[in-house]
Amino acid sequence: MTNTLTLAKALMERPSVTPDDAGCQNILRNELENAGFKCESMRFADVDNLWARFGTASPLFVFAGHTDVVPTGAVEDWTSPPFEPVIRDDLLFGRGAQDMKAAVAAMTIAAIEFVKTTANFKGSIGLLITSDEEGHAIDGTKKVLEALAKRGEKIDYAIVGEPSCNKAIGDRIRIGRRGSLHGTLTVHGKQGHVAHPHLAKNPIHDSMMALHELARTEWDKGNKDFPPTSFQISNIHSGTGAGNVIPGHLEVLFNFRFSTAVTVEELKKRTREILKKHDFKFDLDWEVGGEPFLTTQGKLISTLQSTIKALCGIDTELSTAGGTSDGRFIAPYGTEVIELGVCNTTAHQVDEYVPVKDLEKLTQLYLEILKKIFQDRKHISETGK
Repeated sequence: MTNTLTLAKALMERPSVTPDDAGCQNILRNELENAGFKCESMRFADVDNLWARFGTASPLFVFAGHTDVVPTGAVEDWTSPPFEPVIRDDLLFGRGAQDMKAAVAAMTIAAIEFVKTTANFKGSIGLLITSDEEGHAIDGTKKVLEALAKRGEKIDYAIVGEPSCNKAIGDRIRIGRRGSLHGTLTVHGKQGHVAHPHLAKNPIHDSMMALHELARTEWDKGNKDFPPTSFQISNIHSGTGAGNVIPGHLEVLFNFRFSTAVTVEELKKRTREILKKHDFKFDLDWEVGGEPFLTTQGKLISTLQSTIKALCGIDTELSTAGGTSDGRFIAPYGTEVIELGVCNTTAHQVDEYVPVKDLEKLTQLYLEILKKIFQDRKHISETGK
């Protein structure tokens, strides 16, 4: 087994359901400290984070990832236990295989290999690992970055190891993500008997046309980098459970996935205007899951494009599709951020897996990217002289 595969399996054996790290970061810390990295545990609330750095000079190149995973669901639905990684038909099965313990293992081994075989390179390499990506994402990467900024540690380049590829390693990298805006709408009516609607006020009936209009509205046309903003209702709840009672309240949960063509304030303003037009009483609460970010063409993107072309023979696709990632916390610090990991085909699914060959390929890709970023490196000879 390769070093990456061995490390990936060790991580996957840990039942690190968010936000529990379950000892994964201790495994990584041991590997990194043995290679000369200075490691620091940063715990905020109930979230474990690991910051590891080799070197003190600029530029600072960082791999970012997470050790937490989503719940497994019914264990009996899995062909093999989700936290007992197993290889079948050259595929590594287990929770976190794609999202994203394979990539965490690959970035760790690549970073260690680089510092062991490269002397006096100009710059620093860091790893930022959190156990709060699949959950609330409040006490993870966001808090670590705030702490680093306060002491003057600026990240110049970052690769987030989220599963980004489509059918083959390197065929797609994400150069940005849409923003996420959550809304909770509470419509107030008056409870009553269904046989006497004139004595009640039905919040479901009152809000139906407004919800329809929200769902049909074109919020923007997108732009060359992002698709148009989407509005989706994810949950509607009302009623007492009885079939003969008009409910007094209706709660609607909805979400905007929005591009750089519109702002949070514009979405809030237009939503409120549509609701007010339909003349019912309501409360509206908001939560910003993340602002959109976009990394424009620069050294990091060009390095990835040329490295992927040389190593994989692929002209990589630059994409902003998908959900959110911790890249949204890194980009506002002026960092060039991209996402590159394994293929995104079984993440969060039962019998999640990653092809074993992709572990080695991703490790090699990460290693070659480091070599190109730090081009004025001096190699250590086999004798160590």
